[in-house]
Amino acid sequence: QVQLVESGGGLVQSGGSLNLSCPASGFTLYYYAVAWFRQAPGKEREGISCISSRTGITSYTDSVKGRFTISRDNAKNTVYLQMNSLKPEDTAVYYCAARGRVDSECRSAEQDYVYWGQGTQVTVSS
Repeated sequence: QVQLVESGGGLVQSGGSLNLSCPASGFTLYYYAVAWFRQAPGKEREGISCISSRTGITSYTDSVKGRFTISRDNAKNTVYLQMNSLKPEDTAVYYCAARGRVDSECRSAEQDYVYWGQGTQVTVSS
């Protein structure tokens, strides 16, 4: 059974850090592009970072560039999102998602991702 389960969210003060984890079961993340999305209250879900299959090329949306780092641990079959210098506007439910095609590249649209986790809440207080 294919499954993604995010963890690592929580409440943190502005300027703090969190490290989100997205371990996978039922498939090998190395062969699939994996992205992190977030959805703030009253807003649409947005893609914020992605790591491509195999080569691990990373990409970030402008609002998190320089503060967030996506990475993949192949031995643990897990993708991470290290979030530093957090701001109140980073408050959202964070989701990891994987594309459904082997050797896939990153895409920005959520409809390009087939496998989704349940989400983890990140709250940044001012």
